[in-house]
Amino acid sequence: MSDRHERPGEERPPAPAFDDATVILRRNYQVWPPVSRLSSPLRKAATGERSIHPALVPGISVEDTDKKFPTNTVVFAVALLVSLAVVAWAFIAPDNINDVGTSMQAWVVQNLGWMFTAVVLGVTVFMLVVGYAPSGRIRLGADDSEPEFSTLSWISMLFAAGLGIGLIFYGPMEPLIHFQSVPPAFDGDGIADASMDAAGPAIAQALLHQASFPWVIYAFVGGAIAYAAYRRGRLPLISSVFEPVFPNSPNHPVGKVIDIFAVLVTLFGTATSLGIGALQIQAGASIITGQDLSGNGVIVVIISILTALFVWSAVAGVKTGIRIMSNMNMGLVVFLALFVLVTGPTVFLLDLVPNSVLTFFGSIPDFFSVAASQGEVEAEFVTAWTILFWAWWISWSPFVGVFFAKISKGRTLREFVTVTVFAPAAISVGWYVVFGGTAIWQVLEGFGLPIQGAGENVMFDLLGNLPWSVVMQVVALLAVIIFFITAGDSATNVMGSMSQNGRPVPANWATVTWGVALGLIALALLLAGGQNALSGLQSIMVSMSVPFAIIIIGMAIVWARDLITDPLIIRRRYGWQALRKGVARGIDEHGDDFVFGASKVSAEEGAGAEFDSEDESLTDWYTSHKADKDKVDDGDDGEEAPTERP
Repeated sequence: MSDRHERPGEERPPAPAFDDATVILRRNYQVWPPVSRLSSPLRKAATGERSIHPALVPGISVEDTDKKFPTNTVVFAVALLVSLAVVAWAFIAPDNINDVGTSMQAWVVQNLGWMFTAVVLGVTVFMLVVGYAPSGRIRLGADDSEPEFSTLSWISMLFAAGLGIGLIFYGPMEPLIHFQSVPPAFDGDGIADASMDAAGPAIAQALLHQASFPWVIYAFVGGAIAYAAYRRGRLPLISSVFEPVFPNSPNHPVGKVIDIFAVLVTLFGTATSLGIGALQIQAGASIITGQDLSGNGVIVVIISILTALFVWSAVAGVKTGIRIMSNMNMGLVVFLALFVLVTGPTVFLLDLVPNSVLTFFGSIPDFFSVAASQGEVEAEFVTAWTILFWAWWISWSPFVGVFFAKISKGRTLREFVTVTVFAPAAISVGWYVVFGGTAIWQVLEGFGLPIQGAGENVMFDLLGNLPWSVVMQVVALLAVIIFFITAGDSATNVMGSMSQNGRPVPANWATVTWGVALGLIALALLLAGGQNALSGLQSIMVSMSVPFAIIIIGMAIVWARDLITDPLIIRRRYGWQALRKGVARGIDEHGDDFVFGASKVSAEEGAGAEFDSEDESLTDWYTSHKADKDKVDDGDDGEEAPTERP
């Protein structure tokens, strides 16, 4: 460290012996001061006795700062008013909301489909670089922070929040549709519809939409928010990622617009998903009981009961309600998949694993080459599937990303990228191969598997063709119910947090308000227009994802700037410089007989000769916080805001 960070008049002690060196060399030439050496400059920096070198900043979590979490009245009020206005629109003119949404979606797909594809591919490359370049060693938290959840619980919550109801709904249905009508990416391969050769391509196309790139998008948004909140001490909001560009971004007009939009997308995106889940619960209950349960009264009962359950779960907190429900659902998912694998066409499914996975990887260029401008068939396909899902996952990324961030504190970026991108994706691949392959096999064997309505019947009819059909249909119904609850309580927790400036544990009144609003919106949409209102709203969500795709591009630029100036990256830069210069000097002065220690040299020869360690922007974000505060104020009622409920 240069004289710029020493007290005036302070003499530099003699260079220590090698066994007491102030620098330790670790794998990949990572340079890190021992704890005993680091604590002293941190204490002196905290008391103002001396400045801290930017390479020694350990990072700081928002929970260890003096940040407050008052309710953001503008975000809360505007989001609530807009949501009520859209619900009124759905009640007054359900056909109109469907027509407007469909028209907007068609325009977006035709004119901006290329942008969605570019964002998906760009984010994928970005996250792989972040995770497996030197930045992968950066921790989402202070250097000494530890994960709050076990790896299994963490993966379960990631999985439940990221897909949920879609697993039961699309698992057998989407591969079956692509099997019956081969996707455009395989047009030149001479594959006949509904033939044995169509099985692998059908599942590969479903893997593209459901089990691969969605997780990259979620991981990107979640990682950016977690880094800003737990490494840089900012509020855990999407707007806070832009702090280097818009100082005090949560209170900046642009920041408020970003957060309002994030709440709205979360609210209506989740409400649409819950509406689909309610329809599937209704269909499953009808099949199991043999009774016609298609009336509105059944929908009212279903949504009312489940809303009460997920509001209770959200109030209980992440560590109890959401964790328990997510672990339970993971068990049900594994049990369902293993049962179908064992009692279904086992050999056929095992053969499909390498077939569909290799087909997926080999067809990625063809998948991304299909565009709406190529013809009517291609335009219809990407509108109904590929671009719709890219836009849908992007529009869901604020909700899922914020939740990912909340449960990923203490993980390294390499661990975060590896788990959030590959672990849920691997589980999803297994799910779609097992259920999609079983649906295809049943059609090939003549069992008959009709697609009724939006396809909510396919999973239950598939299980009806297997042993213990009623029991397994009940298990599937239970899985949908729990997915409904976990999606609802995760979204409620996130919306409460976003409307209270990212408060780690939202106030109960905020959680209940958004939970009730979420249930009422899902109910209102179903009662007002049924599938028309839901599909119209889904189409509007596709259009609303356009500005968020632009926000994602901005997030990548700002996050990259932050990572370049992270203390760990600065330490690594010093390490390489010290090694390069030290080796040259050691050989020159001692030949073969030298080892490394640390000694003072002239400023021109030092490891940081080409680095401006006096740049205030490298340390102000840390030293401006009161790192010795254990708790922060709520700002609403003056009570302390806990980091988590017991």
